[in-house]
Amino acid sequence: MNREQAWSIVTEYTQSESLRRHMLAVEAAMRAYAQRFGGDEETWGITGLLHDFDYERYPDVAVEGHPVVGSRILRERGVPDEIIKGILSHAEEITGVKPETTMEKALVAVDELTGFLIAVALVRPSKSILDVEISSVKKKWKDKLFAAPVNRAEIEHAAAALGVPIEEHIQVVLASMKANAAALGLVGTTA
Repeated sequence: MNREQAWSIVTEYTQSESLRRHMLAVEAAMRAYAQRFGGDEETWGITGLLHDFDYERYPDVAVEGHPVVGSRILRERGVPDEIIKGILSHAEEITGVKPETTMEKALVAVDELTGFLIAVALVRPSKSILDVEISSVKKKWKDKLFAAPVNRAEIEHAAAALGVPIEEHIQVVLASMKANAAALGLVGTTA
């Protein structure tokens, strides 16, 4: 499977622009971590890109919902088991697939963090990820009312499981998103 084929699956199953951008953000972060850990950038990136492709159609995170149904669709399309297992591992509580490989741990660590960073960017006057600094992320991180559904403890635990201190983890993911700001729709507006 190549990236073009993966993107085709994403666009077939996902109409929501914000959900597509989330998957693109996770892909960017996964590629950054593949470089850092010596992983296969294409495999890691495709895993990130496809991880939520079925969420719009099957929003219940359940045995007969996301990502279990999506894994069946991917298996039918000949997607490699490594990618499918990675996707299943980001919902261990439903799938029973524990994140074991570095790639799987990275997916769990970056998934929710990308959403948090998008939220931080969107509350800035410029609406640009390019203007987001680690200090503003840390300030919002402490504000439990900001992006309240984001489970910060889960992100911290996942970063620790990956072996990356949380501040460094935020920096890696933020840098990957800044490098892909246009594709993520986060270049923002000029004043």
